[in-house]
Amino acid sequence: MAESNNTPPPLQARRKPIVINANIGRVITRPYIPPTEARICNIINRVLDLDEDQACTLLDGIMHDFPNRHRYFRETLLRNFERVANHVPDADKLSEQRQLLIGSYFTAEYSVEAAALFNPSMVQVQNQETDPEGSCRFIMSFRAIGEGHISSIEFRSGFIDQNNDIYFDPLSNYVRTPKIHTDSSYNLELFHLKLKDLGVSKRVSQWLLGDLPDQFTFNDLQDKITDHNNGYKIRARDKIEAIENAMWLARSNYEVLFRPDHQISERVIFPRSESERRGIEDARFVRFVDDDGAVIYYATYTAYSGETILPQLIKTTDFLSFKIDTLYGKQVHGKGMALFPRKISGKYVMLSRQDGENNFIMFSDDVYFWQHAKKLQAPRFPYEFFQIGNGGSPIETPGGWLVITHGVGPMRTYSLGIELLDLNDPTRIISRIDEPILAPNEHDREGYVPNVVYSCGAMIFQDELIIPYASADQRCGIATLQMTEVMAKLEACRL
Repeated sequence: MAESNNTPPPLQARRKPIVINANIGRVITRPYIPPTEARICNIINRVLDLDEDQACTLLDGIMHDFPNRHRYFRETLLRNFERVANHVPDADKLSEQRQLLIGSYFTAEYSVEAAALFNPSMVQVQNQETDPEGSCRFIMSFRAIGEGHISSIEFRSGFIDQNNDIYFDPLSNYVRTPKIHTDSSYNLELFHLKLKDLGVSKRVSQWLLGDLPDQFTFNDLQDKITDHNNGYKIRARDKIEAIENAMWLARSNYEVLFRPDHQISERVIFPRSESERRGIEDARFVRFVDDDGAVIYYATYTAYSGETILPQLIKTTDFLSFKIDTLYGKQVHGKGMALFPRKISGKYVMLSRQDGENNFIMFSDDVYFWQHAKKLQAPRFPYEFFQIGNGGSPIETPGGWLVITHGVGPMRTYSLGIELLDLNDPTRIISRIDEPILAPNEHDREGYVPNVVYSCGAMIFQDELIIPYASADQRCGIATLQMTEVMAKLEACRL
């Protein structure tokens, strides 16, 4: 009698009939200001030359067509008027109607999802009173792309009920960018280290930052630069480069604040600093539990200026206030970083891809400073021969750290894999499954980037692994696996 084969069958994630598509009608307002003072003044003077009837007719049309597309539309127009008010003769004597009209000429709509909505991550958040008993509330983040291939971060929310059915909250018709808090606080030691990474010598850095406090503000830095016309015998070119680098770095660290009445689906984190003017890419959110039990939501993302990348870290506790900070250290020049959801042996731990090919792991005493990296794994299986990376932050299970990976194979196909790392020593790989759990099908071949499935973060609820994924870098879906099946397969594939 033949022996029975106890090897579990291939592990294939089941796709739910959920498709999250981009919506071209979701638009934000942006300042639309010409680069020269002459053009600004020309526009203002043309508006001022209109007679009252012409001005009223124009404004009536604007107030008829646009307020239903934006919350606080009048407030937006007045704010953009204030951006150019110093070019307006007797601005304080101008009627509100004329201010609104001028503001409209310096305002533009931008469709944040015009091209694509993809690369989701998913985290558990506190339930609301109206959520069904036994359910789990979540927030999903997305990379949205609009005109000019500019990426921003969007959100959706919902809950998973006790039957593991997934429900999304109604999508708001409005989209809103936050208020920017520019007077952020900076750590002096880390600021020195980042300037060193940027090529500023210790002597010049000390000249620039020498007597600032351990925690200083943007205004402190500006005041210090104003005072630095004289001083050490340092070449003018070195001074200019140091100041430019310091200001560029400072502007890359900021805080954004949404109004509490903005629903989660209305909130958009749109590029604002020079370092990210071409996009905020692939945020990987994680629910991090600190040593004292406090819950913090972190997200790593890549800021892209159009020429260089800058790894950044988002920190929030409520998804209303987001602190954006630069990551420091010589090992934060790569992409695709994913933070573990707690410290291990007193250290922060992060997965990363330093060389565009292999998976690395990093340890640090400071969540913002990453100096050392160790190669965790190289491509091994055919679906990842070209490249291997993570698919979001590891998930803690009794058997180890569950890691979703992505692999790039033939015809630039992106597939998802799965592996298990040791809980106490995550540099040790316990098990890897040799085939993808989710590979592109015929529906994933059409889109912004064909033949891609990709995730930036999954979660587990009631013995089910829930994986939000991007399809062809165009739209999103959700796939699931039973954890009993996952762990059985991983046990059969132990290294």
